[in-house]
Amino acid sequence: MNNSNSRDIPDTAHVNGRTISRSGPAQGTGRNDSFKGRPWLAIKWKCCQTYSRVYRRADATAYVGRCPKCQRQINVPVGQGGTSARFFEAG
Repeated sequence: MNNSNSRDIPDTAHVNGRTISRSGPAQGTGRNDSFKGRPWLAIKWKCCQTYSRVYRRADATAYVGRCPKCQRQINVPVGQGGTSARFFEAG
């Protein structure tokens, strides 16, 4: 009989020398609420032909992130008026 449940799944993992986090709470635990509804932008990284999400900083001044392949950084300031677009190209 298998007694494992979703609480046995770690919230972070180490892959190729990088730490990745679970995108949502472990089922039934209520953990990781800080990511619930967190604003993000979808970025197509032209430098490496890949996509990723870039999340808004906690102080809501900018969206910051890195290309998942070459680690090129992006900093998208949040301005007055803004835009409803969520998909952009960078790099």
